[in-house]
Amino acid sequence: MSADAVPVPLTGWARTAPTAARVTRPRTYEEAAAAVRGCGVRGGIARGLGRAYGDAAQNAGGTVLDMTGLDRIHAIDATGGTVLCDAGVSLHRLIEVLLPLGWFVPVTPGTRQVTVGGAIGADVHGRNHPASGSFSRHVLSLELLTADGEIRTVSPGTPLFDATAGGLGLTGVILTATVQLLPVETSLMSVDTERATDLDDLMARLTATDRRHRYSAAWIDLLARGAATGRGVLTRGDHAPLDALPARARRAPLAFRTPQFPAAPAFVPDGLLGRPAADLFNELRYRRAPRARSGRLQRISAFFHPLDGMPHGNRVYGRGGFVRYQFVVGDGQEDALRRIVRRVSERRCPPSLAVLKRFGEAAPGWLSFPVPGWTLALDLPAGLPGLGAFLDRLDEEVATAGGRVCLAEDSRLRPDLLASMCPRLDDFRALRSELDPRGVFTSDLSRRLNLQATGNL
Repeated sequence: MSADAVPVPLTGWARTAPTAARVTRPRTYEEAAAAVRGCGVRGGIARGLGRAYGDAAQNAGGTVLDMTGLDRIHAIDATGGTVLCDAGVSLHRLIEVLLPLGWFVPVTPGTRQVTVGGAIGADVHGRNHPASGSFSRHVLSLELLTADGEIRTVSPGTPLFDATAGGLGLTGVILTATVQLLPVETSLMSVDTERATDLDDLMARLTATDRRHRYSAAWIDLLARGAATGRGVLTRGDHAPLDALPARARRAPLAFRTPQFPAAPAFVPDGLLGRPAADLFNELRYRRAPRARSGRLQRISAFFHPLDGMPHGNRVYGRGGFVRYQFVVGDGQEDALRRIVRRVSERRCPPSLAVLKRFGEAAPGWLSFPVPGWTLALDLPAGLPGLGAFLDRLDEEVATAGGRVCLAEDSRLRPDLLASMCPRLDDFRALRSELDPRGVFTSDLSRRLNLQATGNL
């Protein structure tokens, strides 16, 4: 697409903070290099499947490189369990191809509809973080197109790798990656479920399962108050071994099936998302969960990605979109988590999603989100009165506790809080200034948080 192409409106998955940019879709590495050279004064940023919730993959008035045209799987080592693929390959495609061979992606977020490049750029995490860390820990090497037009092979343990993993596309355009995979015997999960009566009970159960199960997460009822504040349902899972399957399922133990549900409507009345409906939904969800159940077999797609079966699922939040707010506070800062949960509960916000997880060892990326401790993610309708000021206060609480918010999901953090949340921020800015002095790679997020190199404003 030419540099004078008509700008295209873009938002993140949360459908907030809309801007417009010229979009080009390279299909070869040479076209990607040409697109970078032709970005213009407002620079460019790579974009995958648009599942970043905030403005990390937007670039108002500039160029956005749609990387989904680079979607080749180049090589699979079915013995050693590695795959070499283009950055535009989706996790869905990898699972579809690799699972029948007995391999699974090492880390998956709550959706398969993210690209490998996006998974590295956001350094995504999943339910298995205490056991496996974030996605970048399983990347053996990557090829990066930098602002000077060079394609560099980047290895773990180098400054450029650590700036790129979790760097939100601001060090260059990821072209390919080699990823270490996880061996599995079946396409089913063995799932345990149990209810927790309050936040302390939920935290104790999560801590106890840090290493006993590969995957753990908890739905938390952020509308419950009093003695029930923070009650929730804990779900833990492991890849089911072949001998755990009934005879019928053993005929095709690695078959990958994805359920499909009707598409979300284009418009959802606000009343369906209000507090009375959310109260009822949460009560039913909590009461219907078993007090304790173990060993239930569930498809991989249902366990990891239940919402992927609903096309345009982000519409359920209404025309105004929603705000994904995710933060982490470290071990020893449980009181900060308790205070935040209590604040959300007392304000009677109607979150449509609220998930509590444990994090293990910190990610290597300088801007990566995970650090050891507790992470809570919640979705809130963007039109809630006073939501911005309320979340600003939560940001301050998180920063005071030495925590951070997830930049890949953010569209509203104040820049003055970023330095306290990201101790390697100065290193990241210095590397960017050296690698990209003209500020070729930039985004709405980088401008908002002053992450850009000196060339672009």
